[in-house]
Amino acid sequence: MKILLVHEHYHSAWPSGEDAMYRAEAQLLAAAGHEVVRHELHHDAIGESRSARAAAALRATWSHRAARAILDIARRERPDVAHFHNTFPLISPSAYAACQAAGVPVVQTLHNYRLICAGGLLMRDGLPCEQCVGAGQWPALRHACYRGSRAATGVVVTMLAVNRAFGTYRRSVDRYLALTEFARTLFVRGGLPSDRVQVRPNGLADDPGAGPGGGGYALYIGRLGAEKGVATLVDAWLQDAPLPLLIAGDGPLRSVLEQRSARHPAIRFLGARPRAQVLELLRAAEFLVMPSECYEGLPVTFMEALACGTPILASRIGALATLMTEGREGFHFRPADPADLMTTVRRALADRTALVPMRRHNRARFESDYAPAAALRSLERHYAEVVTAHRGASGAERSVTTATRAPV
Repeated sequence: MKILLVHEHYHSAWPSGEDAMYRAEAQLLAAAGHEVVRHELHHDAIGESRSARAAAALRATWSHRAARAILDIARRERPDVAHFHNTFPLISPSAYAACQAAGVPVVQTLHNYRLICAGGLLMRDGLPCEQCVGAGQWPALRHACYRGSRAATGVVVTMLAVNRAFGTYRRSVDRYLALTEFARTLFVRGGLPSDRVQVRPNGLADDPGAGPGGGGYALYIGRLGAEKGVATLVDAWLQDAPLPLLIAGDGPLRSVLEQRSARHPAIRFLGARPRAQVLELLRAAEFLVMPSECYEGLPVTFMEALACGTPILASRIGALATLMTEGREGFHFRPADPADLMTTVRRALADRTALVPMRRHNRARFESDYAPAAALRSLERHYAEVVTAHRGASGAERSVTTATRAPV
């Protein structure tokens, strides 16, 4: 099968799980013998000047340039299916219509909540927020939910409103892949057609291998941003530190948190590390802590922890509340609550022998649900179903102007 993969990478200064998953799936498909054609843009190309950002904003709703590029690729390569990951802001929803015009079915993975939330995280003022879900995006504009700017939020709100009115999201995407049932429910409430939204968890393109634990430390892996709850994690360790805490990652809160914990020897900031080093740390960790205060999708670190057999301590919020069963994969704690987080840490440490069967269970869960073979099978199944349905509906190619004109 020939697959066109389309993705807009996030800024290189802030590594993204979406970028990692896009690369992993491309690797997985190519290794299985599928012909993979990539079309990639990068946020780094936008630039920092006001004029550059304004130009990117104008393209967000409907990019003629992106539509022409995708249409040219689709006509030249004639892929069986196009699989989109991130399209904001440079690629835009016009790329869906370009594929449709070329007779190529479209699959879109819903890595974040951008199609129902201008901020993309369903979070406002540090708390989960569903105010716009099923009710339009005008509250987002009032609260400046994207980057704290009404002008920037207006760009996203316009993109969503225009393409909803035009029917782009309803007609031009053959299948949406939600990462969890929790996310699927929200997207359907938010207006995506229920018959086109299916649950398909991500998986890993390689197997990190199980580890023995015993390293004597807790581990956090990820972006050091407010939505990840890393400030809550640090506060918990500043109050009580029954074992060392290693923090692997970078982000806007790093310098603040380093200063806050500078005199606390139990907290170590490792910065961004190569994946091989992170996995080595994960295999030896007593447990991984995931203190998120937002609705996560399906974090790569969650799947990697299962693969390594590492127990997980996670906030009881969003999909993280349903991905784990208490006492099996790990333990839950209340989000944004340092005291409850530390109570849960001490609970996990109270009987370390209980972590041994938990490690075996996590490894088995990975092999069943998230291993490369499982991830490949699910991708191939969704592609085959979409291609079959699309061929049955219509194989005719539509005109170039349909794909490249603005939807207004």
